[in-house]
Amino acid sequence: MKISYNWLKQFLQIDWNSQKTGELLTDLGLEVEGISSFESVKGGLQGVVVGHVLTCDKHPNADRLKLTTVDIGEEAHVQIVCGAPNVAAGQKVPVATIGTTLYSPEGEPWQIKKGKIRGEESHGMICAEDELGLGIGHDGIMVLSEILEPGTPCSEVFEIENDEVFEIGLTPNRADAMSHYGVARDLKAGLEQQEIQKELVTPSTSNFLVDNRSLKIDVEVEDIALAPRYCGLTINNIIVQESPDWLKNRLRAIGLSPINNIVDVTNYVLHELGQPLHAFDASKIKGAKIKVKTLAAGTKFTTLDNVERELHKDDLMICDDEKPMCIAGVFGGIHSGVTEHTSSIFLESAYFDSVSIRKTAKRHNLNTDASFRFERGIDINITEYALKRAALLIREIAGGDISSEVVDLYPKRAQEQQVFLTFDKINSLIGQEIPRDTIKSILSSLEIKVNNVTESGLGLTIPTYRVDVEREVDVIEEILRVYGYNNIDFKEKLTASIAKTSNFENYKVQDVVGTMLAAQGFYEIMTNSLVGAESQNVFNTGANPVEMLNPLSSDLSVLRTSMLFSGLQTVSYNNNRQKTNLRLFEFGKTYNKVGTENKEKQHLAIFISGNRSEDSWATDSKKTDFFFLKGCVETIFSRLGIKGILVEPYSDTIYAEGLSCSKNGKAIGTYGLVSKQILKKSDVKQDVFYADFDWDAILGLINTQNITFREIPKFPEVTRDFALLLDEATSFQQVYDLAWKTEKNLLKKVNLFDVYTGSKLPEGKKSYAISFTLSDEKKTLTDKQIDKIMSKLLAAYQKELSAELR
Repeated sequence: MKISYNWLKQFLQIDWNSQKTGELLTDLGLEVEGISSFESVKGGLQGVVVGHVLTCDKHPNADRLKLTTVDIGEEAHVQIVCGAPNVAAGQKVPVATIGTTLYSPEGEPWQIKKGKIRGEESHGMICAEDELGLGIGHDGIMVLSEILEPGTPCSEVFEIENDEVFEIGLTPNRADAMSHYGVARDLKAGLEQQEIQKELVTPSTSNFLVDNRSLKIDVEVEDIALAPRYCGLTINNIIVQESPDWLKNRLRAIGLSPINNIVDVTNYVLHELGQPLHAFDASKIKGAKIKVKTLAAGTKFTTLDNVERELHKDDLMICDDEKPMCIAGVFGGIHSGVTEHTSSIFLESAYFDSVSIRKTAKRHNLNTDASFRFERGIDINITEYALKRAALLIREIAGGDISSEVVDLYPKRAQEQQVFLTFDKINSLIGQEIPRDTIKSILSSLEIKVNNVTESGLGLTIPTYRVDVEREVDVIEEILRVYGYNNIDFKEKLTASIAKTSNFENYKVQDVVGTMLAAQGFYEIMTNSLVGAESQNVFNTGANPVEMLNPLSSDLSVLRTSMLFSGLQTVSYNNNRQKTNLRLFEFGKTYNKVGTENKEKQHLAIFISGNRSEDSWATDSKKTDFFFLKGCVETIFSRLGIKGILVEPYSDTIYAEGLSCSKNGKAIGTYGLVSKQILKKSDVKQDVFYADFDWDAILGLINTQNITFREIPKFPEVTRDFALLLDEATSFQQVYDLAWKTEKNLLKKVNLFDVYTGSKLPEGKKSYAISFTLSDEKKTLTDKQIDKIMSKLLAAYQKELSAELR
């Protein structure tokens, strides 16, 4: 939000520099993010002086140029070549001297230099008004008053306004400060806390009167819940034209472009008082009647930006007797606005329901100065005052007569909020006792009325413009920001409550798994839960998505039913930027509509693509494969203490090949290689391995038993190998399980370190090279014991698996 310092000073006579004022505003909670300069004429006419044309002769080498001698207040007169048809001897004219910087209408700078034009020297330039930024005329040079002395700076001749503009980062709750008056009101309270008393000057409407009653327009509000207050009046015989300089400068300073005197006044009052206004061409209001109502869904309406929109059944509209004219509180219509031919207007000032306006603005993707304020809540009790203020300004600069009584439909007056504030609550929240007189003084400066005082606290009435102050803590926040956060003492010790929580809280378990994955080279991603309906249908998961009631766009219209959508988008984004070796994980939620209920589920998703490591001279790069993903999955289960997982083959539209995990009949997750069709639809051109865990199910399976420890063995381990000739159908899992079944006491580890198949083996056979690690925690194993165990293992393999020792 932009606030003009000159405009602010109209409300509050303050002689501080802008930096000091900005610091106080920031302390008050109106954070000043920057201060910029504004000049009504860019460059401030520096270097431009009054010149007296002494001679004006035809240029000897050009028919359309004149050779002039000009007195610019210096001892030596200067020669200037001028091409303007109206230049003549005896004139007083603006002269841009050598070295002066002027600006084009687009704001591009250019410098006046000494030069030769058709062989004659020229020491400056006699200027037209558009060259100085004083207007748009370029028919000839400007001719100034004859009484001006040569050499007088033109910055003293013309009214040039220099201003400083605060860029305030306004928080959404501070609807009361969305105007110059609101900021001045806060600034006054801050000055009073520093014992600086300043009067808050508000524009007077005491001279408001109705000139005649020649143009009456009836107003009807059908739903007072959507429009609790609606005011309006008519003004006749106006002249629509360009606004005066002072008004244009105020608007330009805060980044607005002047349009005409009527529209400019409505914008001026909006930013002055915070009350949106709208002017309708009265001649275009059919039936001389205003109706505030909703229309049937699908009704067509063309707004000021010449876009035809379809109305929603809940959009509040301003209509005449035949048609809609304006989306209430948001945007005007193209057929009812003020033009240069307008001679009478109906001026509207209203209070609309903030929720209704917010939904309408979102639905139509419209964000205007008016909707910005209505959405956050304005002061319902300033509506009539702002209307009269605007009417007087219009009569002042556009002429005309106020030609109707003020229509003010306000059937149910807004009640001011009542709050009881206890001194104990103030001290406990702030952590420091503030003098009671100081508290009362601050409340008074904020226009919060103290109704009664007791030993325990204060009974307060909150003004209606403070829509965000509803509770005791809100009032305390107001006291604290005016008292000053910097005035709160630092204590020597810090006290805090320590909450006792379980080690198996969701966020703690996520932290454990996330840290472990990060140590393995994974990066955590956080993606949007909102996706496009069309993109989600491409994956055909069979789930019923939850649709957004008020989507921001078609690409964000439904909630995702699978973690795969957003994950593959991230993979594609990185691939397109030459990042091909990816290890990603995400904790997130999916959503599904079951009957009339919306269900959400927590997930852990893992995405692996590309090579296992970056290219290096020391090692060969290997592509990520299914077994790398399987190892990551098993590591997670091991780290969480989940044992006895049943793994089975799994296939659906997502996986080219995959496995499912379950325990006690409950599904935990799936993992595998994503199918080529899915990757193609996601614009991913390399293999992606994907794991999807039901995180809610995993949290229910985490082993909550205490961890047991044992001493490091004092006696050495022994490793022995077998090279077994087995049937091709025999899996390592069978070999592994049989080993543990045969020797339960001294066997510590079984490892497959080589697999061989080839022509040197009998048909239908393969060779496994397996190592067995043995250990006794109480003594060193003897060769006799070791040989006995190995013989027992071999016998078991021969009997159960028909194995042979190679």
